[in-house]
Amino acid sequence: MTAPQSRGSGACRVAAASPGRRARTAALLVTVGVTLGGCVGFSADGGLGPAHGYAALELRKDIVKVSDETAAIGAAARAEQLLRRPLTPDSAVQVALLKNRALQASFNDLGVSEAEFVQATLPPVPRLSLSRTGGDFTLEVERSLTASLIELLTLPVRIPIARNRFRAEQYRAVGQVLRLAGEARRQFYRTVSANQSVAYLEQALASAGSASTLAKQLGETGALNKLEQAREHAFYSELGAQLAKARVLQRVEREKLIRLLGLWGREIDFKLPNGLPSLPGRLVSGTQIEAEAIKKRADIQTARFELQSLAGQYGLNQVSGFINVLDIGYSDRYERSKAFELNEQGGFNVTRDKSFGRGYTVDLVIPIYDFGTTVVRGAREAYLGAAHRLAEKAVNARSEVREAYQRYRGQYDITRHYQGSVLPLRKTIQDQALLQYSGMLIDVTTLIIDARSRILSNIQAIEAQRDFWIAATDLRAAVIGGGFTGEGFGGESAGAEAVAGGGGETLAAATPGG
Repeated sequence: MTAPQSRGSGACRVAAASPGRRARTAALLVTVGVTLGGCVGFSADGGLGPAHGYAALELRKDIVKVSDETAAIGAAARAEQLLRRPLTPDSAVQVALLKNRALQASFNDLGVSEAEFVQATLPPVPRLSLSRTGGDFTLEVERSLTASLIELLTLPVRIPIARNRFRAEQYRAVGQVLRLAGEARRQFYRTVSANQSVAYLEQALASAGSASTLAKQLGETGALNKLEQAREHAFYSELGAQLAKARVLQRVEREKLIRLLGLWGREIDFKLPNGLPSLPGRLVSGTQIEAEAIKKRADIQTARFELQSLAGQYGLNQVSGFINVLDIGYSDRYERSKAFELNEQGGFNVTRDKSFGRGYTVDLVIPIYDFGTTVVRGAREAYLGAAHRLAEKAVNARSEVREAYQRYRGQYDITRHYQGSVLPLRKTIQDQALLQYSGMLIDVTTLIIDARSRILSNIQAIEAQRDFWIAATDLRAAVIGGGFTGEGFGGESAGAEAVAGGGGETLAAATPGG
């Protein structure tokens, strides 16, 4: 956690005294303000210290704020280097953190928040007023220099409030980094899964095309009747339509990944691996993950600092609720006039009169209709609301971690079941059916049904493996923050759309026989 460091802001340099009573008064006000509040300047990293820490420790990635041409060229060069090789989940996340413009906009929003924080730590700005009135023989000039005494005295209290508000914005930026990283990783798995499904369907279509051609040749010799020929041709046509749908989904998923990575032009021609990563040999432990989530989650840290800020504001309003406007200052008044009197010679004697007065001004707002009750009541309700929201986030975080772990563990078992049991059995069934068909022990209908079932099982296995890696991403997001999705259980939705909690687009439900 890094807050703006003291680097000598403008307020600290104004305190040099200059000649004149008004200048000395202004310098005194500024000096008192600096003494009460101290000097706060802009941080070297634009307030991105917590975001850098989370990116390095939790994601093992780097973030860059593109604020000048040098940074832009460096980020583009690094992204280009990563795009030269086939992307991995980690490299996809790094490219997104370097190239995504929405993330850069959130960094700029954080810079605006830091500017507001620095401004809130400055002493109250003195107000200078000047009035001049005059007639034929008179001139009157009034000058005053005033500043808010309430703002000056409460500056030591308002600075921690502004600092906590800014720290909440810092952790909100952390949440943006984690959210983008998680979504880029999820979309990587979806895109690779779509590519893998297309590749498998292309192989299945080639086999079905060969079978359809053979059926036509057998029909010409009279060895296969028209009904069985039609079934073989229909299976080939249906599989072709399914492959067309898979290719559409493949393009859609790739475009979603392109948007998340922030790529355009020749950059969109990046390469992806042929298949999803293998299942890990060891699962993440489920012990102590709830405590880890409460400690690390960025959204909980954001809510904590917001609560501290509102608590400070509530205390400040209780003190200043009755009197919230009290301005003091220096003023002077200069008058000059001329008078004409007849003299004994018949002429006029000119009498000039000048006067100069100094003093102080005090402006106080008298709360006739509201003695601070509404301000204090509003601050109290805002504080209690923030406390309830923090408690809700803590409760939800624990629940989300437990849910994410159950999905992670369950999807791992489902994927292993497909790979270790379902797919080998489907291959055995199809091989035996093909042998029996060659021996004319079964008809083509049984062979087509078995082929459809094997295609469906392979697509389901691909989607189960995809959903495991998405569940692993969700588990990490539930622990550190950054967008736990809680999507439908992939293994269920892959089998049939009618199962409650379907998990979005799936090829298995639309595959012939599915």
